[in-house]
Amino acid sequence: MKKITVAVDSFKGSLSSFEVATAAEQAVHARLPHCQVQKIAIADGGEGTAEALITTLRGEWCEVRSHDPLMRPIKARYGLLDGGATAIIEMATASGLTLLKEEERNPLLATTYGTGELIADALRRGVRHLLIGIGGSATNDAGMGMLEALGYRFYDCKGHVVAGCGARLERVARIDASGALPALKECLIEVACDVANPLYGPTGAAYVYAPQKGATPAVVERLDQGLKNFARVVNPEAAHVAGAGAAGGLGYALQAVLGARLRAGIDMVLDAIRFDDMVAGSDLVLTGEGRIDYQTVMGKAPSGVLQRAKEQGIPVVAIGGSVADCEALQKSDFAAIVPIVAGPVTLHEAMQKDVATENVRRTVEQIIRLTTLNFHKDE
Repeated sequence: MKKITVAVDSFKGSLSSFEVATAAEQAVHARLPHCQVQKIAIADGGEGTAEALITTLRGEWCEVRSHDPLMRPIKARYGLLDGGATAIIEMATASGLTLLKEEERNPLLATTYGTGELIADALRRGVRHLLIGIGGSATNDAGMGMLEALGYRFYDCKGHVVAGCGARLERVARIDASGALPALKECLIEVACDVANPLYGPTGAAYVYAPQKGATPAVVERLDQGLKNFARVVNPEAAHVAGAGAAGGLGYALQAVLGARLRAGIDMVLDAIRFDDMVAGSDLVLTGEGRIDYQTVMGKAPSGVLQRAKEQGIPVVAIGGSVADCEALQKSDFAAIVPIVAGPVTLHEAMQKDVATENVRRTVEQIIRLTTLNFHKDE
């Protein structure tokens, strides 16, 4: 073997993408000292996407003053790529559920204003290509807060300014774009979105996602009516586009108002790192994630790697901290799917960094032993 590409998602709570790849590299070189090992940190558009892209593309972090979902001052960060031409923003860093204590969760009050501040900062730095991950939100404001931070204004039927949050969606009677940042017209915005929910209705943002953000049944109904009113004022047709209900309706604002393109998260990431060019010429691709199950083949990072490598005729082996026994995996096109845990062990022990690292090394070395049986020793 001349070249092996390692493109793995993080083993959440245990190892980062790059740490898994580094352990795999050590195992490959233990058997094939002269083999080129290409390490690629990847993610599927959710948590860790910015870090993966910063690592792979050697980008840099920007820390800015922002606001959390309850408008408390915080410091949040986003990544700059391609010499500052592109920004990678995870909305959860400013508007995420993990920023709130459980008793603070309230989608009536939560706002995406902080996410808008990150976008505005990137635009002021000259960024005109935005990659945005919208997983893990604490909000249900249809992106109203984000738009407010970008210069849009909302008014009620009496002409009073309405600030962006879930409780005020029902009051919006008019949107004014005259103060929106001019740079928005020059932007290409791509959004990692792996859900197909519409903005409102039984499968919309409020009914499906608001309960986990602290909404009672009565609040869910109120939010849903607010989303419906907001869509009527802003862009009725766009409310039914797949993904409009993502992140409490942030997907709606991004595509309906800012003209963003909603994409499968892993495709956005793989295109950003030019994965097709990087993987070319590989004899084998190693991918994986912490838990491999039926969801793995439904658009998560390893399945995206598999599809791209398969187009070039490159075999793909997946490794995982645990592997479910399910029909979807058995029918997939992975050359093999291998759990890294050798025997009975507690979850706590298996997730210890040193244990997981050694398990990755041992597993990958065994994979290399098997896959090199028909290769000449000098390779």
